[in-house]
Amino acid sequence: MNPIFVAIDTPDLGRASELCEAVRRYAGGIKLGLEFFSAQGPDGVRRLAEFGLPIFLDLKLHDIPNTVGKAVEALAPLEPAILTVHAAGGHEMLLAAKRTAPPSTKIVAVTMLTSLDKSDLVDLGIDRSPTEQVARFARVARDAGVDGIVCSGAEVAGAHSAWPEGFFVVPGIRPSGADVGDQRRVVTPEQAFADGASVLVIGRPITGAADPARAAMDIAATLSQMPAQARN
Repeated sequence: MNPIFVAIDTPDLGRASELCEAVRRYAGGIKLGLEFFSAQGPDGVRRLAEFGLPIFLDLKLHDIPNTVGKAVEALAPLEPAILTVHAAGGHEMLLAAKRTAPPSTKIVAVTMLTSLDKSDLVDLGIDRSPTEQVARFARVARDAGVDGIVCSGAEVAGAHSAWPEGFFVVPGIRPSGADVGDQRRVVTPEQAFADGASVLVIGRPITGAADPARAAMDIAATLSQMPAQARN
């Protein structure tokens, strides 16, 4: 499977369609988040599904188990390949999400946003490092029976080692030399893939490029050239 999922972070359906058309030959899928879903809703998702790319619906659901279960059930007709919920919702919420998801949808639990670091955990009263926090949430997710987690590239090697059969979504990906923007715990596509990432979520380095198709093609080519033994 091509691990590159392009983050289509725009509320504009026309722009989103342009990006999908540009990257469809080089991407393994597209990621649609709150920005797009809030503006375009399910109909917008259906429109972009016409490009034939698997859809990662990144809604980060977080509520009581009953509410999240019903939300996942309501989203099921869209048949997303991946759907996110927050690990902080706890075991029962994660279990409800997985129980109501269609078999074709992977439920992955968001552990710690890649815009956060150790100082943010301190502000939240959490006396753990990002690595420790991710590992704790990963255990909760695994025990609840969801498919995997979302974590930064800094933690994916440890998570993959502890959960070899898990599905690991890594955002905050930046090619060497790229602007990190509002991300703090970033790695290159090659490093994240080598460390065990199943999916690489790449946004601005592709969508903000003068030629998004070429940017996606270059990253895909770099990954395809990695030796098999480099994969963790």
